Amino acid sequence: MDLVVSQLGRVDYLPTYAAMQAFTDQRDVGPASAVQDQLWICEHPPVFTQGLAGKAEHIFLPGDIPVVQTNRGGQVTYHGPGQVVGYPLIDLKRAGYFVKEYVYRIEEAVIKTLSHFGVTGHRVAGAPGIYVRLDDPTGHAPLEQRPQKAAPGMPGPASPDFTGLGKIAALGIKVSRNCTYHGVALNVAMDLEPYSRINPCGYVRLQTVDLSTIGVSVAWDEAAHVLSHKLATYLAP
Repeated sequence: MDLVVSQLGRVDYLPTYAAMQAFTDQRDVGPASAVQDQLWICEHPPVFTQGLAGKAEHIFLPGDIPVVQTNRGGQVTYHGPGQVVGYPLIDLKRAGYFVKEYVYRIEEAVIKTLSHFGVTGHRVAGAPGIYVRLDDPTGHAPLEQRPQKAAPGMPGPASPDFTGLGKIAALGIKVSRNCTYHGVALNVAMDLEPYSRINPCGYVRLQTVDLSTIGVSVAWDEAAHVLSHKLATYLAP
């Protein structure tokens, strides 16, 4: 069953959150369901969103930007103009894959979107989302494993290593009755100052970037079109 893609434009966060939660709660599920999966593409006015694992100390200067507590996984992130947000509303059981693969497919769609614009995206073990090398965002050299595997008998690393990296896309999902909501946010051309008011995703001094700060000029509409196409492709059964 084809994914229905809706371009919502700029919409407030709270009613969008309520709408995707209502859609998920009310939909029929399973192979016999006639309800089509959805992909909502939008951007939001400035807002901080806090995940279920979020800690208040990671938001230290919200100022006039509202903070919304949500039921997605993860910790705090920021949404604002110039960011493309994708909300896949997928019946995973009907699609035929599990949550771990779902996350991988979303990340792969972002990596392919970045590649379309000449940028190389990377994964970091233990830290969902997509990252770029700050000194060479278009280079194709593979990222060494982060964190490194511990030698036999030695304790493993305490946390992911973001040295030389900037986060360009954040991921936070919720699965209810095998159906997904919340999703992914790709930074295109934003005012990045609000990220200095939080520890993004709960990591101290994690640098956040967008396409414009790494030298790639892309219109929001073009980035939204490419990301929606890649998500629809990689989330297909």
